[in-house]
Amino acid sequence: MPGGTNPQILVVHGPNLNLLGFRDPSLYGTKSLEKVNEEMEKRAGDLQMILKVFQSNHEGAIIDFLQENRSWADGVIINPGGLTHSSVSLRDALNMLRVPIIEVHITNIHAREDFRRTSLIVDIAQGHIAGMGTRGYLLALDGLKNMLVESI
Repeated sequence: MPGGTNPQILVVHGPNLNLLGFRDPSLYGTKSLEKVNEEMEKRAGDLQMILKVFQSNHEGAIIDFLQENRSWADGVIINPGGLTHSSVSLRDALNMLRVPIIEVHITNIHAREDFRRTSLIVDIAQGHIAGMGTRGYLLALDGLKNMLVESI
């Protein structure tokens, strides 16, 4: 692992996730993205993991971030937002990383509108968490830590 004994994890939040806590609280809850990131940093510390967190509303910026950090990362946790259903370019960028990926969605995308039920990421990800609210991010950290420890 590039991080030695401490796995280094990219956490990527896609479009509109910067508005967590404001955007449709009945679906996405009232917790802000800043609070979600704080909770993840705390859990990562408990798990002896190092996080590099990024959010963008721009597909190209997310792809640039993934490419720029490809040799740093031991794994990726990503909520691609709406790009889940439409971005072949994001899928290709993730696939080129050759590290475990966990796809996270706050809502259950499989129980929503038809167009949201298709993920272009799911078949290249080692894990998929949907419908667990923001707790899904913490579950992804736990799962990724287990995957990385088992692979050593």
